[in-house]
Amino acid sequence: MVTTKDKKRCVAVVLAAGQGKRMGTTVQKQYIELNGKPLIYYALRTFQESDIIDEMVLVVGKGQISYAEHEIVEKYGFSKVRAIVEGGKERYDSVWQGLKAVASDEEASYIFIHDGARPFVDNGILKRGYETVKRFRACVAGMPSKDTIKVVDDEGFAVNTPDRKYVWVIQTPQVFEKTLIVEAYSRLMEGEHRDVTDDAMAVERMMKVPVKMFEGSYQNVKITTPEDLEIAEVLL
Repeated sequence: MVTTKDKKRCVAVVLAAGQGKRMGTTVQKQYIELNGKPLIYYALRTFQESDIIDEMVLVVGKGQISYAEHEIVEKYGFSKVRAIVEGGKERYDSVWQGLKAVASDEEASYIFIHDGARPFVDNGILKRGYETVKRFRACVAGMPSKDTIKVVDDEGFAVNTPDRKYVWVIQTPQVFEKTLIVEAYSRLMEGEHRDVTDDAMAVERMMKVPVKMFEGSYQNVKITTPEDLEIAEVLL
């Protein structure tokens, strides 16, 4: 149980700058309505109501700051959102913009980086992330794979079958000491390591710090395609 006395300051960087091209709509996926609310609403609500998260930085697409401020933050009363910033072309660009908005907060100890397209994050996941990051400095939500995984070559032939007990499906939030993740991304943005696809890779590669897995949820799915949206409606 997290007590106020011992609680370290936690800031969530919520990413909502993706184009959502695979969704096949003219509306960016984070604003598509799900049961009468925009998709991004659900993750923000969880962070707003959580006793773990103290503040949020919302990262949106180019030209969307005003819309997000009035139609999302103000409309739904997300008072923990301290800043809304524009993201960049790639995910790591957007994360970097969010991190820069937190870097000057000397009281912040930990940063939770979360994809806004995962609407079913819950407070249990946030608590497990908080307890894990306190011990290991860097951790990532995920779940053991239910399926057998095949590693293939360039021509699509199976070359290896890893033991399923060692294979996890990666989710967000990904949680880090603030100074660790800011320095990792600072080094990343100065170099040529732009094949990094998640925040854990940035810490592993730039800082040589191991990343601990913690249990997310099989319902903590990412909404990417119209089929995902149908599944989300059922889960809601």
